[in-house]
Amino acid sequence: MITVPETLRFDVNGLIPAIAQDADDGQVLMLAYMNAEAVAQTLETGLAHYYSRSRGRLWRKGEESGHVQRVREIRYDCDEDTLLLKVEQEVAACHTGHRSCFYRQLLGAAAGEGEAPTRRFDPATVYAGLGVLLEVYATIRDRQARRPEGSYVASLFAKGADQILKKMAEESAEVLLAAKGGNRDQLAYEMADLWFHSLVVLAEYEIRPEEIARELGRRIGKQKPDYASPAGDPPQGPNSVDNIPPQA
Repeated sequence: MITVPETLRFDVNGLIPAIAQDADDGQVLMLAYMNAEAVAQTLETGLAHYYSRSRGRLWRKGEESGHVQRVREIRYDCDEDTLLLKVEQEVAACHTGHRSCFYRQLLGAAAGEGEAPTRRFDPATVYAGLGVLLEVYATIRDRQARRPEGSYVASLFAKGADQILKKMAEESAEVLLAAKGGNRDQLAYEMADLWFHSLVVLAEYEIRPEEIARELGRRIGKQKPDYASPAGDPPQGPNSVDNIPPQA
């Protein structure tokens, strides 16, 4: 593996900010973080690799969408603590479908100047139906971080994991009742509540929806014995469903 220059200044967590810029027109595409391994992989392969703080692992840009970044040049700033990647971007950089992650304007350019806020691709298609879930998840993570006053999601996180899991149990019961009642619209409504609170649980444990999608993908076409749980098989004790005797 290529050696990373020792002059680069990584933070206390071993990370360095990396700005991706279109190599042709100069448009700023995204900001992410790299660790030493991500820098080395990028140098070795010519494809942008980053480190996900939420997932705690290395990832190659476009590994799920196919929207890779081919790196033409890497620069670092005068303080040696920020990287600039000049890249050839496939389709778009932002998971929302926009060319750049910086598609919203706070101050500056006159109306009509810069990229119109239109999507280059449909996230729901590219991410196998995860588009809406990813947007909701991003909002949940924002509420988790900022804890705005009056936010229902912020109040759940403030009460802790036990309260979040209690809500999951309540919403699961509502789904069962709706299914038993046979009302399709009500079932869809209650299932949306359950999925929403499932995303809250994932955020609590810093698990992204894509990880669940990958796990489901791993199971396609397989039977239960063909894929193992990371925690191993559950114990077969007296409370196991496999040991419940048939009703008389």
